[in-house]
Amino acid sequence: METYTFLRTLADSWGMLAMLVIFAGVVFWAFRPGSRKAQDDAANQIFRNEDKPKDDGNGH
Repeated sequence: METYTFLRTLADSWGMLAMLVIFAGVVFWAFRPGSRKAQDDAANQIFRNEDKPKDDGNGH
């Protein structure tokens, strides 16, 4: 079997399966139970310290 044909067949079958499994894992990770707090924290991070800069304790 020619190398290109072998790699093309491998990508069409196992490559597609691997991408599907990775996609399903990412979707599950994003919508997993208990992740709402972390996602809300990330969504509202830009609004922290809106009124005044963060006091980092070094006097600046």
